Amino acid sequence: MTEYTDSFAEFLRAHRNDNEAVPMAAYMKNHFPFLGLKTPVRTALTREYWKSRGLPTREEFRTVVQELWALPEREFQYTAMAILDRMDKSLTANDIGLLEELILTRPWWDTVDLLAGHSVGRLFARHPELISAYTNKWMDSGELWLQRTALLFQLGYKSKTDAGLLFRLIEQCKESKEFFIRKAIGWALRELSKTDPDAVVSYVVEAGLSPLSEREALKFVHRTGNSG
Repeated sequence: MTEYTDSFAEFLRAHRNDNEAVPMAAYMKNHFPFLGLKTPVRTALTREYWKSRGLPTREEFRTVVQELWALPEREFQYTAMAILDRMDKSLTANDIGLLEELILTRPWWDTVDLLAGHSVGRLFARHPELISAYTNKWMDSGELWLQRTALLFQLGYKSKTDAGLLFRLIEQCKESKEFFIRKAIGWALRELSKTDPDAVVSYVVEAGLSPLSEREALKFVHRTGNSG
């Protein structure tokens, strides 16, 4: 393990709070142990560490991210994603493999959704040549978390969302019984409805989505009354 990772892990572990760790783990269905560092505390500690030590170098940050991800407590995965966010512009098209690895390693909605909406979304925006190959690959994989990533990577695109692509991806998985897929379909459509409500309403009327997906998709439209 790099000295940077060792030092960072030791710093965060020195502030662990076992009283907070128990309910935090319970909230995540006890899939992961926690240090008990709630988001504001963890964020403040991370900034404190970076102020004294700085970010990892461009040469080592990928290794640091993988090493943090391998540590048992969930806060280390969150810290790894914070590093990815700060060093986002250092990611290249070749790093899609790294992001795939993170999506599939100890996956749950808390990490997958941030990776999809942040790191993957930004990388695809800079390298649109990756989109077709990887979204098709992920849908064909049948792997829940890769499919969810394909559905959600455009969350931050707003008016630049490729609605046609989103609809095609949904068509490939709309029959899924998986809660996290049905929820992702609705979430992605709801975000699109904020910039193109007519397209979303027209699609939902014809698509035959699950009740959960349809309900989530039309929440914003119904709230604003902007349904065409």
